[in-house]
Amino acid sequence: MKQKFTYFVVGCICIMVGICGTIVVYRHYPQTVADKGQETTKTVQDVTIHETNTIKSAIDKIYDAVVVVEEYDARGNLVGTGTGFVYKKDEHKGYILTNHHVIEDASTVRVLTSQEREIDAEILGSDEYSDIAVLSIASEEVLQVASIGDSSIMELGDTVFTVGSPLGSKYMGTVTKGILSGQNRKVTVKLSTGSFIMDVLQTDAAINPGNSGGPLLNINGEVIGITSLKLVQDEVEGMGFAIPIELAMASIDELENGKPIVRPTLGVQLSTLDNPYLLRNYQIRVPSGIKNGVVVVSVENDSDAARAGLQKGDIITMIEGKQITEATHFKYILYQYNIGDTITLTVVRNEKEQSIQVTLTDFYGQ
Repeated sequence: MKQKFTYFVVGCICIMVGICGTIVVYRHYPQTVADKGQETTKTVQDVTIHETNTIKSAIDKIYDAVVVVEEYDARGNLVGTGTGFVYKKDEHKGYILTNHHVIEDASTVRVLTSQEREIDAEILGSDEYSDIAVLSIASEEVLQVASIGDSSIMELGDTVFTVGSPLGSKYMGTVTKGILSGQNRKVTVKLSTGSFIMDVLQTDAAINPGNSGGPLLNINGEVIGITSLKLVQDEVEGMGFAIPIELAMASIDELENGKPIVRPTLGVQLSTLDNPYLLRNYQIRVPSGIKNGVVVVSVENDSDAARAGLQKGDIITMIEGKQITEATHFKYILYQYNIGDTITLTVVRNEKEQSIQVTLTDFYGQ
């Protein structure tokens, strides 16, 4: 009997709690699911996302300056594509930089703008050694002009990006981002006249077929290099290379005006340090402490080298303070100077280092 009374009391308490709870809910929370007669109100809060790692503003400075470069044969067949960018505009023309190898076999060239407008382009000048070519289009077709930067002030780890056309026009305007992975990388390039060693910029930004000739840019959207698939080794992933923009701009006047680029020659025959047969044949001994440079094995009469006093057996280790690794690299460094320039060679003669100044002339063109 006592147990039944307990159950009765507990039940009464539960009922009272339920009634009181219902009254509280209705008085203080009138817009509840239970109140089907009233409409619920939903509050929407606007959220602004601030991204601190974006390069959108930099892309905006270059995007419409980049074009697809299309190479056509004599029959009008599309035989290759690359990328280029407008770097200059005057009253009549827009000027486009791209790679020499992008257009070297072309009978005609057209460019495709970011607005997908196809335009006939003229090849003004091209140079195999620097792998640079200049095209022109009508001035009114130019949508944007790129800003030229300075690769020499870049540091390892700096953010860089590319804009290009991998695999042709289907993926035109593709942006890839990375860092500057290396500077003054020496890459061997095969030319029709033989091998050539270039100092280039290295990046991990993706560079694919069709990107050749496009810009490599700094975080400010300024061009610091020209990407080139010709420099990429197929067996290596994540390593792209670009020609420093300073090298391209050094010969830009000649290319714009269709003039051949006349490069200096010293008038010497050179050998690498590791060619014992040739050195023995010329009876030249290289001191054991010399690790870099090229050996002069002969000097032509009345040449720039002869007038400067270079001699057989001299070891040229530097040009203007730039260390020389081998004969093909020596040619690359020398070609960065113009006819009329006076350069300083660091030379080891009789195991003593000395400096020799050479004034460069068009020796073979005289």
